[in-house]
Amino acid sequence: MLPDVKRYGEILAELGGRTSLVAVSKTEPVEEIQKLYELGQRDFGENYVQELLEKKGVLPPDIRWHFIGHLQSNKVKYIVPFISLVQSVDSFKLLLEINKQSHKYNRVTDCLFQVHIAQEETKFGLNEKELMEAMNHPELPRLNHIRICGLMGMASFTDDMGKVASEYGYLKSLFDSYPAFSILSMGMSTDYKIAVEKGSTMVRIGSLLFGKRQETPR
Repeated sequence: MLPDVKRYGEILAELGGRTSLVAVSKTEPVEEIQKLYELGQRDFGENYVQELLEKKGVLPPDIRWHFIGHLQSNKVKYIVPFISLVQSVDSFKLLLEINKQSHKYNRVTDCLFQVHIAQEETKFGLNEKELMEAMNHPELPRLNHIRICGLMGMASFTDDMGKVASEYGYLKSLFDSYPAFSILSMGMSTDYKIAVEKGSTMVRIGSLLFGKRQETPR
């Protein structure tokens, strides 16, 4: 199935240039990603390191790749040379490893702290206290090869949009408490309109663009 060109245009019109769009391309064939690229899309989000490396090797070099899945420390070294934004930093230990590997390549890697705002236990992320501790960590000012640009979060998987709005509102309040932050990544295919209303600056949309995917066990 090729990307929904009409829906893509509608989403861009809704976002109106105020909120950026990351096309979530995990498990999607390179042909579909290429088609969306030809329509002008440049930001794509991937969840799995090996899949990302394979796609990067055959797709245009000016794609801005976002890592949005759970990232293991031992795999950081593979994506640091080219990644545009690591959206899923869920521990200070991981941040240290990103800084270490980025130093080897003499580059600064942009990162978002992932905050756990949902009820599901399966989602990763920092709680409010852990976020504060990370932002006040004595080592943070010495990490010269990372840049904390903001926060990312995923709302509960529920039909209760009031609950989703509340969770996104909470994340926005955390975001606002750090004036230097510029990116608030929240909102997916099912709830991006609510996220935008709550102040999201970046949404991550997959199934609305590519259709429902079949997850590949990894």
